[in-house]
This record gives sequence, structure tokens and C-alpha cells, in this order.
Amino acid sequence: MTERIFNFSAGPAIMPLPVLEEAGAHMLALPGVGMSVMEISHRSKTFDEIIQGAEAGLRKLLGIPEGYAVLFLQGGASLQFAMVPMNFLPLDASADYIVTGSWGKKAVKEAQKFGHVDLAANLADGGFTRVPGQDELHLNPSAAYVHITSNETIEGVEFKSEPEVGEVPLVCDSSSNILSRPILIEKYGLIYAGAQKNMGPSGVTLVIIREDLLPRIREGLAGMLDYRTHVKDKSLHNTPNTWGIYIINLVCKWLKEKGERRQGEFALRRDRRDGLLSRPRRSGFALSHERDVSPAFRRLGKEIRRRSDGRRHGRLERPSLGRRHSRVDL
Repeated sequence: MTERIFNFSAGPAIMPLPVLEEAGAHMLALPGVGMSVMEISHRSKTFDEIIQGAEAGLRKLLGIPEGYAVLFLQGGASLQFAMVPMNFLPLDASADYIVTGSWGKKAVKEAQKFGHVDLAANLADGGFTRVPGQDELHLNPSAAYVHITSNETIEGVEFKSEPEVGEVPLVCDSSSNILSRPILIEKYGLIYAGAQKNMGPSGVTLVIIREDLLPRIREGLAGMLDYRTHVKDKSLHNTPNTWGIYIINLVCKWLKEKGERRQGEFALRRDRRDGLLSRPRRSGFALSHERDVSPAFRRLGKEIRRRSDGRRHGRLERPSLGRRHSRVDL
């Protein structure tokens, strides 16, 4: 086997080796099918079992209750920056955005094209080094929704708990930390996440949406940009990313087979978890802020120390953590 790199850089994350091995073994033909998953019809019985398996796996792992639809879309979180306001921001209303980093800023920029956006909190003045306290939020009880980014990968700032937003639907970009910790799905109206961090390959976007919000969607939207279209057609309105959904199904099976002690504790990054900042001097890693640094960054550091002292494990790809906030000496 070609020497594998332990990749801690931005972008797609390391996939579980057993998943890659199974996918590789069945690349040319699925067992009993005679065709690759990339060749079969997305309306076939075989793929129906695959997509239903992926949805069931995510429902089990995340504890997604009845009353929420699970969608497998395309376009990444970047398309969701536009799709959320396009669907849920009426022209005569406003939406609250809590901005804690670069991705939140991008979400605001897109939302402003479709309606009025209020910044319920903007931590830019402090350099995006923390999340706001509840008493710092300026929330409108009549807002169409409140938007947060659960973990800002560039700045390394993560919400450790959800802000209290009352009866207003909470919308969350959870791309970088979904499936890394338990989530109280009931606190959210909509969650979206690119699959490439923790669920599978790039090209699939997971959307979890509370079904009672669907009647609020604007009329007159293009079908592909209307959440109701995809809920009605169960993510099969057009040909989906069959390969990506197949891998998500395998990842869910792998996670369940890992036998976590309770629902919501996930092991996708078990081999590189623990604390990044627990021993910063020994690791040669220093941050300009530590207050609300993401646990994902903390988990990374211990793994860097563990891997870097033994080349027998393979070659390390130097992390791209940002010159302004970090220093890594391997």
C-alpha cells in the first residue's frame, strides 16, 4: 500500500481506513449488482437501500427525532449561505446573525442579498478570539431566524453550547464539527454541514430541517433552491452524489461498529483526538488566544506530538493552521 499521510490541514479530513478499503474493494462492482455505485440508477432499489441506510445511520448517531427531515444536497455550505435566507428571510422581516469568524462573515454577505440582516453579535473587534456571552447578544424576538457557525475553523472558535434564542428558529453551519460531539437537535430549526470534515467525501451537503418550518418558505423559488422540493422527493429530485452518499453510509456503519458507550459520542477522529493545548510548550505549538479555542484544535495537538516522534506511522503533512494564530514545529 502507498504510504499514507496523516493530514491535519484544512479541507477534507482523513477517512477511516476500513471505509476506504471496503469502498476500494467494491469500486468496480457492488456485491450482487455487477456495477459500480457510480453507475447504478439513483432510483434503483440498490441505491434506495444505500441512501436510506445513510439517513438511518445519521439519525441514530445524531439522535435526530421525528419531525426533522434529513437531506443530502450539493453545493456545499457555501450554497446554504444563500439558500437559508432565500427560503426563510421574508422581504418585510430580518434575520439575526451571530458572527464569530470568517465563515460567519461569508454567511452574512450572502444573506444580505436577500433581505435585512442584523448582527446580533460581531466579535470582529476582538479579532474573533471568543464566542459572545448570552448577555452580549442583541436578539430580535421577531427575527425570521438566528444564524450561528458552530466552529470557526480559521480562527479556532467554537460554541460549547447553543445560545438561547427563545422561539426563533436557530440555524447552524455545523460543517467542521458535526459528528464530533453530541448535539441537541431539538434546539435547532435547521443544521447544515459539508460532508468532507467528518462524514465522507466532498460533494455532499447534509441538511437537517424541522418540518414545521416548511410552510414558512417563500413562494416562487426555483425548484432546486426550495427545501420543500428536496423534502418531498427525499433528496432524489435530481441525480445526487451517489458515491458520496455511499461513503457516508459506510462511515455511519463504521462509527456504529466502533461501539461508543452512549449515543452522540463519536470516534471518527479517535486516532487524532485529545488536547492540542494541554501541553503547548512540549508540542512546539503556541496560540495567540486560548479562551474559546475549539476542542478540535486541542485534540489535534496531542496527536501531532504522538505521531511526530515515530516515522513508522507514516509521513505527516504539516498543518495549515494560520500564521497569525499558530506555530507548529514538527
